[in-house]
Amino acid sequence: MVFWKSLFNVAESNSAAPQANSAMVSIQTVGFDPPGKNPIVLSLNRDLDLYELEELCDAVGWARRPLRKLRKALQNSFLVVSMWEIRGKTRRMIGFARATSDGAFNATIWDVVVHPDFQGKKMGKALMKYLIKKIRSEDISNITLFADSHVVGFYDGMGFVEDPEGIKGMFWYPD
Repeated sequence: MVFWKSLFNVAESNSAAPQANSAMVSIQTVGFDPPGKNPIVLSLNRDLDLYELEELCDAVGWARRPLRKLRKALQNSFLVVSMWEIRGKTRRMIGFARATSDGAFNATIWDVVVHPDFQGKKMGKALMKYLIKKIRSEDISNITLFADSHVVGFYDGMGFVEDPEGIKGMFWYPD
């Protein structure tokens, strides 16, 4: 429990985690896994290396997307959160998530990904809790997401429910 309290009680600006790129902003120390290893930090900087993001997505088996569209998706997102492992003066992207929103009532979480080396170590949960905390800090109360069937249990454990009140989503796809 101490880990989670420290995650949400530490002010982002108080972190002194080493940075490989001084352009990283809004970094917060998440924790260590196991203790004594490399720090894990979160960033709200949306100026990401798209090739590094694609490598992360490749690691979990996601299909490649055109980089120009990925860049546009990041630019038009309400919130972009990346997770980094810091090793001395270098960093490695190990997690990512983003959200779109109307800025008032609704937000939708997209593209949640954690490198396989860090899955099962509570990093995905830390990433999601941070993302939700940031969305809620904007007084947005309706948060939705789309999940592949094999990860629905992960989101169930975080309080998300399938089809609340029998609401069914509808989709339109081009022919």
